[in-house]
Amino acid sequence: MTDVAVVPRGDAVAAEAGNTMVRTDGRNRRAAETRRKIIAAAKAMIAETSVAPTVVGVAKRADVSVRSVFQHFHDVESLFVTVMDSIRADLVTPELPEASRPLEARIDDVVKAFAELFDKVVPLRVAAGQFVDHPALVERSQQARNELRAATFEVFAPEFATLSEQAREELADAIGAALSLDAWIVLRRRDGLSLERAVAVWRLTLSALLAKAVGQKA
Repeated sequence: MTDVAVVPRGDAVAAEAGNTMVRTDGRNRRAAETRRKIIAAAKAMIAETSVAPTVVGVAKRADVSVRSVFQHFHDVESLFVTVMDSIRADLVTPELPEASRPLEARIDDVVKAFAELFDKVVPLRVAAGQFVDHPALVERSQQARNELRAATFEVFAPEFATLSEQAREELADAIGAALSLDAWIVLRRRDGLSLERAVAVWRLTLSALLAKAVGQKA
């Protein structure tokens, strides 16, 4: 029999290609499901313990092999960054108040919005402590700070408009420091304040900062 005689033709070629596609799709689905299980396991462990999970711990929780974890993530740092991005994607950013609303109402809404958001990410931020200098985490932390700073300028635009450029920057810096995620962790974790008391502290702090800045201008 010649080589030509064993070359698949017509329907045989199509069937062979179809079988290959089925096998490939099956492998891709299994790989995607394994990756999903790994990420879900790591997210659950962080939420429960506020500690970055080990690869062995994640593998056990996800019911996969340690080798499977390393097939999807080169190291524990890349796993943590992926998990962090997944948690951030799950967050629903609260709507901020219009700048036209009364100042007291805006202060109350901003404090509640930031508190609600930060309370959900405290376990992640605490767990990230050992990776604090990882470039990806540094980049994402700076992005989050920039977004909150922009929100501050937007919500309190009428108050910022009365200030000089230097005074505006100083006020934004003060608000960013006082209402930061790290400050929230101090109130909730170190000082052990309830959500209500921590919100009250932030409300008083933000009110005082805005009143001082605007009052000095007046």
